[in-house]
Amino acid sequence: MSIWSRISDALSALSKGEPLSAVFEQLRTPPQRTVGFAIAVIALSAKMAKADGQVTRDEVTAFREVFHIPPSEEKNAARVFNLARQDVAGFEEYATRIVAMFSSVDATLCDLMEGLFHIALADGEYHPAEDEFLERVAEIFGLNNMQFRSLRTRFVPDAEPDPYQVLGLPHDASAQDVRSAWRQMVRESHPDRMVARGVPKEMIKMAEKRLIAVNRAYEEIREAVG
Repeated sequence: MSIWSRISDALSALSKGEPLSAVFEQLRTPPQRTVGFAIAVIALSAKMAKADGQVTRDEVTAFREVFHIPPSEEKNAARVFNLARQDVAGFEEYATRIVAMFSSVDATLCDLMEGLFHIALADGEYHPAEDEFLERVAEIFGLNNMQFRSLRTRFVPDAEPDPYQVLGLPHDASAQDVRSAWRQMVRESHPDRMVARGVPKEMIKMAEKRLIAVNRAYEEIREAVG
């Protein structure tokens, strides 16, 4: 049974009135956890796209870039997306259920936040409502302000990225702290580690963009401090 078929089964349970909490409780362990992650990605992505009042073709395309959908499974995926994008109601419950599944793996939550930022910027504008939405999701995920700013710095093209913010560090960080943060982010971006923490393979390509930004930030700091 494909992941999209399992997603469809889980959605059928939800449509029949089974509580969201009960459905996610059944998806806590691999490989079922990947199904739960996929449902959450789709639901939050759709609600993220709706946060500024409209779902554009660019945002839908961006979702497909983050999460590859085989032609044979497009109907199942569309069903989830269309249900979720009707409004933003319920997004906090989805975010809370994700935390319950991945509470001990902060990197997984950052993976999901990256996908949401990618979709938010797809139409070329970062709407204040989208910023509010993402900040609230990050808060539920337990990300601190510096982690959220690091993500926003890498995705929102309103200014030249601050390399320290990209690495989630204060400007007075030592050379050792800079190197440690860089190495940790590189390790967390390795495909094997992402699969091990339950991230669907389709989302791993987001790590490529992260690595480019992280490596560039590290080199900028090294050059600046000599």
